[in-house]
Amino acid sequence: MLGDKSAAAVLAVKDMATAKKFYEETLGLTQSKMENLPEEAGVVYKSGDSMILVYPSEFAGTNKATAIGWGVGDEIDSIVADLKGKGVSFEHYPDMPGVIMEGDLHVMGQLKSAWFKDPDGNILNLVNQM
Repeated sequence: MLGDKSAAAVLAVKDMATAKKFYEETLGLTQSKMENLPEEAGVVYKSGDSMILVYPSEFAGTNKATAIGWGVGDEIDSIVADLKGKGVSFEHYPDMPGVIMEGDLHVMGQLKSAWFKDPDGNILNLVNQM
């Protein structure tokens, strides 16, 4: 039924101006137009072949699990370094089973992953395989 349909990530934020600055300037996402979406309802960003809707909500940042993950391949080290240079702090989960920490990377065999939060506390993820 839904296997051949496109899906999008939907993220709640408290302050749209702060969120726009983070998603556009820090992460380098570009706004995309969505027909019939009023400006006050949120902003749609294009990320590869995917879409991310960022919208205002009083419940922003209440999710305690990963909200978005990006498959970045072999660029994971350079992307982590670039984001750190822009002031992004990375989360460390050293108690995850089978994880070896290498700086900000969680390494599980060939899998490398890094987690960070947006200004509202939404948990975002980079992974070398997806």
